[in-house]
This record gives sequence, C-alpha cells and structure tokens, in this order.
Amino acid sequence: MAAAAASCRSPLAWLFALAAALFFFSWYLLLDSAAGPAAARRPNQWLRPDGSGRRPGPGTKCDPAEALLRVFMYDLPPEFHFGLLDWKPPGFGGGVWPDVRDGVPDYPGGLNLQHSIEYWLTLDLLASEQGAPTPCAAARVRHAADADVVFLPFFASLSFNRHSRVVPPARDSEDRALQRRLLEFLAARPEWRRTEGGTMFWPCVFVLCDFGRYPPSVANLDKDVIAPYRHLVANFANDTAGYDDRPTLLYFQGAIYRKDGGSIRQELYYLLKDEKDVHFSFGSVAGNGIEQSTQGMRSSKFCLNIAGDTPSSNRLFDSIVSHCVPVIISDEIELPFEDVLDYSKFSVIVRGADAVKKGFLMSLIKGISREEWTRMWNKLKEVEKHFEYQYPSQTDDAVQMIWKAIARKVPSIRLKINRLRRFSRFDTNKTDETLP
Repeated sequence: MAAAAASCRSPLAWLFALAAALFFFSWYLLLDSAAGPAAARRPNQWLRPDGSGRRPGPGTKCDPAEALLRVFMYDLPPEFHFGLLDWKPPGFGGGVWPDVRDGVPDYPGGLNLQHSIEYWLTLDLLASEQGAPTPCAAARVRHAADADVVFLPFFASLSFNRHSRVVPPARDSEDRALQRRLLEFLAARPEWRRTEGGTMFWPCVFVLCDFGRYPPSVANLDKDVIAPYRHLVANFANDTAGYDDRPTLLYFQGAIYRKDGGSIRQELYYLLKDEKDVHFSFGSVAGNGIEQSTQGMRSSKFCLNIAGDTPSSNRLFDSIVSHCVPVIISDEIELPFEDVLDYSKFSVIVRGADAVKKGFLMSLIKGISREEWTRMWNKLKEVEKHFEYQYPSQTDDAVQMIWKAIARKVPSIRLKINRLRRFSRFDTNKTDETLP
C-alpha cells in the first residue's frame, strides 16, 4: 500500500501537494466574494439545525441558496480530470465535463481507489448542476463572486500514479508537465492577476488523508479537512457475525517492516505473533490479498490499525466497513470528521508507548467485555455510512461529510479575510483597480 499512499503525500512540487490533497484556493482569491452580496444573502446558513442541504427531485438542479456550501469549480480542460480516465468529450465542442445523468467514467480499481477523493467530489458538484441525484449539501455556482469556496478539480493522485515516471527521451514526467500547465492556467485567472501574481497557494484549505509529510505551516487542523481513504474491502452487508461468530481476537495483515513512525509494526509483530487467537502476518493487495483481508476482518473481533510510513492508511476504513472494532496505534493520526464523531464509541485508541509494553495490549483487549464489544460493533454499523464514497452520493456519506466539514471552516476563513481587509485602503503597493 505504500506506493499508492505516497501518491497522496509524496513530497513532490508544492503544486502536487496542493492538488493531491485537493483543492481549495487561497483565502486571498476569495476576497471579493467573502463579504459580497452572496454572503449577505445567507449569513446564518452554517447554523442550520439539521446540518444538511435539500435533496431535489429527479432532474432538478440544486438551488445554491438552499445549499450549505456554494462552490465555484474551474472548467479545467479534460486532461486534468476525466481525460486521465480516457474520457473524451462527445462530438465537436462537447464541453469539458461528462453528463453524469447518463452514467459516469469509471475510476481505476485496486490501490488507485483509496486516493480518489477528488473524483467523487467533482462528480457530486456536476450532479448538483446537471440535475442528477445528490443531497445538495454543496452546489456549484457559475461565478466566483457567488461562491463560498473555489474548487480546483485536478485528479492529481491519478496523474501521479499513472504519469510520474520519466519516459526517455523526455527529461521530466508527464505528471510534472501537467502541474506546470495547471500553474499556467491559474496564473491567467483574474484572481491571480488582481493580486499582481503575489497570491500564495499555501494558505488554502486542503482535503488530506493525514498530515504525515507536511509541516504545520502548510497543513493543520485549523484550516484543513481530514478525509477518509476509500476502503478497498467490500462492505459487510447484513452482518450478523457477532461476538461468538468471530473466532480471531486480534487481526493484522499487511506490511510489517516500515520506515519512519512505522517501525512500531515490527515491535508489535514480535510481541504478538505467538499469542493465542491473534493473526499477525505479512500481506499485500497482490493476488487475492484483498479477499484474504476481507475474510480475516469479518472473522475477527478487533483489527489493528498501526502507523506505517505515514500515520494513517485505508486499513482503518476497511476495518470499519467490516465491523471489526479498530485498535488504533498511531500517535500522530488525525481522524476524519472527529469534530462530529466520537471515535471512542466504536474504536480503541492506544498510545504507541503503551502498546509496546509487554502484555499491555493483550490485557487491554481481553479486558473488553462481550457487552462493550457489542456496543462498539453496533456503533460501527451505524457510522460506516460516513466513510462511504459512492455515486450518486447519499445523505451523510463521505462526500457529504467532507462538504459539511469544509462548510464548518468557512466562518473562520471569513474572519481571517475580514481581518486582512482592515487596512487595505492604506496599502500603497496596490492600485485602486487591484484593491479587493
């Protein structure tokens, strides 16, 4: 899983980090819209008690005035998004987007899927505009001045996975070349020109798997959103496999020898490999690896989720949809939607320093009663919908949860913008035409 995980967090050019983590343009690019008419029309929208948008009827477009979040999405050429899936506009002048009412281009399977967040979000925005089914938590708007945020629909993870290798006689990869073309596109936008090319991309809102390889000055919880990986194992539908139907007490199958913070996997392997009712072995997605993990998790009470090369992996979300209570051992992990989800209700979180103490982990796990485990098992079945990427998107699935998480960031972004505007009239470096 390491190679695909690197596609989300690889320390390439900063632009790749921007787009792989997806997305949102700098606060500065939104100066015109932040305090404009759109904001005035809906000042308390973020406080709606049900926390959801209105789901339109079939063929009905989302009404931006009813949505939690209004999103301006650039009409990037297909080479940056669905063209990477070998999609081509139909006929001459067919536009840059597929008609999602008639089906959608397939995303490649396997490890590619775990970093496909931008694909699902783009589909949902297109659905909001074209009248395909969607809960309408977010709605696409056609003018940046009407938007709460600006979305950059670059399928960067897929670009990296497919085009990051240099093919001679070229001196650079097609992925890097695509990044440069994206920079050129953005530099030609009015928002960039208005700031005389001085806009920086670092203070944007990132949607990330975790903060594993980013310094706090670039990515942090104050401004960014942690999103789930797309799980690889299938959902455990109609699960009746309760406590007595899961003979394995503790399960882990994956890479054991990792670098960075992942060295704890090796320590735990030697501590646990001979314990009764514990399955701790090497595994990968090659061959029938996913099928083995599916069966192993479904027959286990607890599933280990241990830090690897980075603090998180899709294994946590495989555990959740398998209803195998996650045991999380990763001190630097950030968990999706933790401001609205209490993970202690459906998982066990252990400090790394405690986990490697001889006997500590087994004593802790064996001390969890059947009743407590069953409560967590039932809670997993209740919350798993929040980690599901799908099209069409459904109420409170991963796509809608991400939009809502971004919406919760907007008030603090507005505050920062308004504070930046305090002395804008005295900025002698700007002409009247470039003042926001």
